[in-house]
Amino acid sequence: MAGGAAPKADEPLPHPSKDQLPSISYCITSPPPWPEAILLGFQHYIVMLGTTVLIPTSLVPQMGGGNEEKAKVIQTLLFVAGLNTLLQSLFGTRLPAVMGGSYTFVPSTISIILAGRFSNYSGDPVEKFKRTMRAIQGSLIVASTLQIVLGFSGLWRNVTRFLSPLSVVPLISLVGFGLYEFGFPGVAKCVEIGLPQLVIIVFISQYLPHVIKRGKNIFDRFAVIFSVVIVWIYAHLLTVGGAYNDAAPKTQASCRTDRAGLIDAAPWIRVPWPFQWGAPSFDAGEAFAMMMASFVALVESTGAFFAVARYASATPMPPSVLSRGVGWQGVGILLSGLFGTVNGTSVSVENAGLLALTRVGSRRVVQISAGFMIFFSVLGKFGAVFASIPAPIVAALYCLFFAYVGAGGLSFLQFCNLNSFRVKFILGFSIFIGLSVPQYFNEYTAINGFGPVHTSGRWFNDMVNVPFSSEPFVAGCVAFFLDNTLHKKDGQVRKDRGRHWWDKFWSFKGDTRSEEFYSLPFNLNKYFPSV
Repeated sequence: MAGGAAPKADEPLPHPSKDQLPSISYCITSPPPWPEAILLGFQHYIVMLGTTVLIPTSLVPQMGGGNEEKAKVIQTLLFVAGLNTLLQSLFGTRLPAVMGGSYTFVPSTISIILAGRFSNYSGDPVEKFKRTMRAIQGSLIVASTLQIVLGFSGLWRNVTRFLSPLSVVPLISLVGFGLYEFGFPGVAKCVEIGLPQLVIIVFISQYLPHVIKRGKNIFDRFAVIFSVVIVWIYAHLLTVGGAYNDAAPKTQASCRTDRAGLIDAAPWIRVPWPFQWGAPSFDAGEAFAMMMASFVALVESTGAFFAVARYASATPMPPSVLSRGVGWQGVGILLSGLFGTVNGTSVSVENAGLLALTRVGSRRVVQISAGFMIFFSVLGKFGAVFASIPAPIVAALYCLFFAYVGAGGLSFLQFCNLNSFRVKFILGFSIFIGLSVPQYFNEYTAINGFGPVHTSGRWFNDMVNVPFSSEPFVAGCVAFFLDNTLHKKDGQVRKDRGRHWWDKFWSFKGDTRSEEFYSLPFNLNKYFPSV
């Protein structure tokens, strides 16, 4: 504006940047009333069940396990997820982040399942299941050391100090958008259930609060419970009415509400315990492959932590807090290996999206949800009822939650100069490569049955194919490298990349809000001055 003249009354002004997201009803330290908090916690439990059920349902049959083993693994995964969520919210980042199963570990797990040494037990499926589970446990135990060392030593803190708003945009965005394959393709597996769920939850959460003014917070805050109950009843009526009696087996598996086999197989009361499947076995190659999967999960969780902080109306995390959270996530993977969950742990992306839908980022709510996870994992029959929700209903929820997380990543662009060609190049190139490279690896694997890197060393193949199949990992690494090497010494670049906005948050004591949100309880900060 020439000469510093005041803006005219009708002149459009840009929206101001906000280091905390406004319009959040309850942030980290402001819990809602107890009845509302309990319902919101139960809603988080319902949402995280999708991944908790889908991963064991896919892997356990390949290991030789039946419905009984599948039910026990789901119980164990749910129990460990509750423990990890409590640990992360109390001693890790202290964000309202639900810690659950991760699809990142699945390729390395399948590689262990297909190992030739387990073919000797084909005549005894249960023994094959236990032997395979012990091998997976051993790999997870070794892989956990990577995140524990990087987190608690402060090494990850030193890496994340070089992040800027520009470099986290592709990472966070593809943490959400990169999971598109679990959205509408899952809805389409039973479109008569999945599509109504998608339409109803959008209507209840986005339109109904503006139609019914009285008590409007009820609809957007509890849209998941309302919509799931409605569509679940509708799906059950279709099932008992015989709509799928003559359908193909694959359609029945996706649409029916009585074919999960979990309720009959689940025990009434069972407390998971460490080494319940026997002593873990260790293989060096499989451990290295799982360690690479752990590193990819670390990068993805870094993006998810930023999204959770944003939707909890917290300030950006200091690198020391992020490093502390990564260390406790490593402890979570260690617990997964000790208990035998068939999968590692990371930040639940869908629950991060639920924070945005409800506009409630309270730490207490997520801790209550952890209580539900532990409670229903012990009372197996009751937990199995909720775990039998048809997968297309869950996939419809993913369409909203993954989109919210992706949009949360894009919101960091408000700190960048979008008129800079450097910013445009890094942003566009990293997102495009982050989508294109994994697409090539996934297509190649689908056609040939193995990845582009195919040598006699199965563990080496996994170490290369797994990271390049992850959209957020590829995009985040490309953006991080370009942002820290391309014309970095130019004085204007620092402002263009938005780094000047985050300077005060890069030290734990640089902003009083950081201490409010991220300080450890019970005065533990004095014992952990470096992390």
